[in-house]
Amino acid sequence: MFRSLFRVLAVCGLSSVAVAQSGIPAYTPTPVTVPNTASYLTRDGKIQIVGNDGWEDMMAKFDALFIQTHPGFKRELLPVMKGSSVAIPALQTGVSAMAPMARAMWEDDRFAFNRLRGYDPVDIHIGYAAFGPRDGRKSPPGIYVNAKNPIGGLTIEQVRQILTEGAKGGSITRWSQLGLKGPWAKRAIHIYGLDEGSGGTLAFRSQFLEDRTFARTYEALPKAADIGEAIADDPYGIALMGFFDASKLPSVRPLPVATTPGTPFLLPTYENVSNENVAFPAYLHVYIDREPGKPLDPFVKEYIRMLLSESGQAIIASQRDTDEGYVPLSPDKIGTELSKLD
Repeated sequence: MFRSLFRVLAVCGLSSVAVAQSGIPAYTPTPVTVPNTASYLTRDGKIQIVGNDGWEDMMAKFDALFIQTHPGFKRELLPVMKGSSVAIPALQTGVSAMAPMARAMWEDDRFAFNRLRGYDPVDIHIGYAAFGPRDGRKSPPGIYVNAKNPIGGLTIEQVRQILTEGAKGGSITRWSQLGLKGPWAKRAIHIYGLDEGSGGTLAFRSQFLEDRTFARTYEALPKAADIGEAIADDPYGIALMGFFDASKLPSVRPLPVATTPGTPFLLPTYENVSNENVAFPAYLHVYIDREPGKPLDPFVKEYIRMLLSESGQAIIASQRDTDEGYVPLSPDKIGTELSKLD
């Protein structure tokens, strides 16, 4: 088995170091065909997959792995990596076999898909979209403060109490409520973030803030750079940031967050992300079109089975030192994602 895996990894430009962790199923290819009637075929019969541009290198390796492990497969694969914003519309209209994305689907895309199809796309997690902090490269969405702020960290519930209205235990509006002394003791917490109606902000609020309304003092700024500058200039500020490289702003630092009271405050380092031991996991998503009660397209099922195998996860592991910094899925989550294919 491992000799076969090493040959596959060599084809994909990987080394044996990238072999995925134990507990991840080995990939046993199953023959599959795609009928000429498949809507995602181009005019010349290629299988089109439209998705996130950051996946380009990884998709090339996935496609090479699929072709290598299916020697009798007659179709060519055509990845069209133009960005997450076009992935769901392409899936919705049937011109893409699946929608690979480095962020969660936004609500307007979900609404449009559901209005046309009568159901939501199925969301498969195959890994994580980032880790950090990394100098010169993005970190996943999280909470940031001024570097002078002495606070050691927050729990996720405290984050909700600061950022939103109606949180359990009441709102936290002053630094003294978090035990800070000195000049912070009498100061209000200044909250910064992106437009409350932006797709990324709405997605974060839905996933991690129990979909509650943002606090009245939440100050929305146009761009991530504006938020970073505001925190750098404001020792009493706190910010909700999306994917962001804070290394250019030495006056800003990411704040460790604990998932529950009494557990450690943790940053989204590679180890913590790979074990999904983080408050705000940012997944690599593959959305698929599956009508409830009907079987999944055989090609789509086989391809995603490959992504969730040790061979597919090894390809994701190869992205660690790239600009994207993708991370394989925690092994104990693989079974849950595979079950979505049945």
